Amino acid sequence: MANKQRNYSSEFKAKVVLEMISGKRSLIEASRAYKVHSSVINRWRNEFLKQAHLASGGKGVGEDSAEQIAELERMIGRLTMELAVAKKASELWSRNESE
Repeated sequence: MANKQRNYSSEFKAKVVLEMISGKRSLIEASRAYKVHSSVINRWRNEFLKQAHLASGGKGVGEDSAEQIAELERMIGRLTMELAVAKKASELWSRNESE
């Protein structure tokens, strides 16, 4: 007899996890009440906690790091130009002093 994998909605998963986090039910109680294995509920809780920062409207990791990379690339470009100008100015001053 093959076990058929059940699909649960995101709302259902969130309900179960929030009951656990709020202390309304323990892992074992939730597992028995909803007839879902405790390891599955643990996985849902870990995923929920990993994605919790998105609930506050924050940016995802990929979006934030892409903006940061772009800002760092702009800074590198600006500093490279400033260094080139400083080198040229240094060369000019050293030529004028040697004359």
